[in-house]
Amino acid sequence: MPVYEYKGVNATGRSVSGVLDGDSLKTVKSKLKKDGIIVLEVQEGGALRAAGRPLEFKFGAGRVRLGDLANATRQLATLLSSGLPLMDSLTVLVEQEEGQALKSALSSVRDAVREGASLADALKANPKAFSQLYINMVSAGEASGTLEITLDRLADFLDEQVRFRGKFAAALAYPAIMTVVGVGVLFFLFSFVLPRVVGMFEDMKQQLPFMTLALLWLVRIISSAWWAILIAVGGAAYYLRRYFSTTEGKAWLDASLLRLPVFGTLIRMVAVSRFTRTLGTLLQSGVPTLMALDIVKSVVGNTVLADAIHKARENVREGESIADPLRRSGLFPPVVIQMVAVGEKSGELEKMLLKISDSFDRTVDTRITALMSLLEPIIILVMGLVVGFIVVAIMLPILQMSSGVK
Repeated sequence: MPVYEYKGVNATGRSVSGVLDGDSLKTVKSKLKKDGIIVLEVQEGGALRAAGRPLEFKFGAGRVRLGDLANATRQLATLLSSGLPLMDSLTVLVEQEEGQALKSALSSVRDAVREGASLADALKANPKAFSQLYINMVSAGEASGTLEITLDRLADFLDEQVRFRGKFAAALAYPAIMTVVGVGVLFFLFSFVLPRVVGMFEDMKQQLPFMTLALLWLVRIISSAWWAILIAVGGAAYYLRRYFSTTEGKAWLDASLLRLPVFGTLIRMVAVSRFTRTLGTLLQSGVPTLMALDIVKSVVGNTVLADAIHKARENVREGESIADPLRRSGLFPPVVIQMVAVGEKSGELEKMLLKISDSFDRTVDTRITALMSLLEPIIILVMGLVVGFIVVAIMLPILQMSSGVK
């Protein structure tokens, strides 16, 4: 349903503005008139706010940002816990939300709730904005009468995801920028600068050093066929992307990533942390175990671990504990298996899962920081070796010529 922004004057003569949804402009004006508001201006989608502002380019405008969703969830929990009815709480969220994608989704949810749907059913109609995990937690909260508490836990869960993504992106930013800049500079040197510098060596009648010959060979290839290299790299990237998007390719890639030295352990720890935190949050909110395991397998981010969780779910359905099938898979660290087993026996599985996640998160943070501190000097060293090779390859013939003149 379209969202409209309006400006008007209420019965007391005060200027008012806000957001309202409706089937048409006429419907929106009728709603405002019933509320005693004299309409001055109404436009669809945010045109009023855009008017008079500089032109902005918004990337990913159709996506709901995780941070915005976390904030909206926290605000909804606060509004409900303060005694405000659900409809009024959703109206407040719609009016204050600035992200167009989330505003539209919340508006749709509010309309469905107004027509008698439960909050969980209303969320199901917007799968692009609200994940299956989100919907099931809300459904469990409604069923148990603890919606505010469930929303607060859900907001904590989303905030933790935002924090981890932000820290991971920040850690990778500097090495990534250095790598891109270094590759770009080297490509420019080999394609446009070095062909002119080493051209004089080709006219020399004396024997050139091996390093200089190697440099000349590289320069000839890159300068004459750089376009072919770019096409080949682009084609390979396109093919690999297509292959890795298939079930077979994704399974091979995920299995290979887990076997990588150093990084494989880190990837496994991140996936296990995501698994335990998500499962613990779902169980804590009252979601049944089988449904929780079904949801969790889609959020671990690795098909190999997802298959192991799926098999564990089938075994749990047949009466087994969670720990036993996880142990047989051989993919989960022994400490996780032991803590899950203890949690099941003590009846505090949810708390134990969240403790595992907190512990693994701290370990992952420490290892990422250590890896990034090592990666930066390695990148600098590699770039220094390449530049040193170029300098030595150019200087050797010059030194030979100087010694020959003497």
